[in-house]
Amino acid sequence: RAHVILCWLALLLIRITETTTGATWPTVRRELDRLHLGTFTGPTGLFRQVTTLTKPQTDLLAKLGIPTPKQIIALEPTPR
Repeated sequence: RAHVILCWLALLLIRITETTTGATWPTVRRELDRLHLGTFTGPTGLFRQVTTLTKPQTDLLAKLGIPTPKQIIALEPTPR
């Protein structure tokens, strides 16, 4: 029963996304799958950075009312 409810909620979310953006789910998913978070470490510390948003990604997030992520997520210098 719980599985059926989760599947129904996922389908509802997909339909809302398609209706709001005017794009098909495979298109939305393909665009957003290109977003990545990279973790970079070195002798001076660690930082996490999101890939630069493309125009289609920015448009999708705007249509969905989702704020664009910050480019630098975390910046942690190595303790001395």
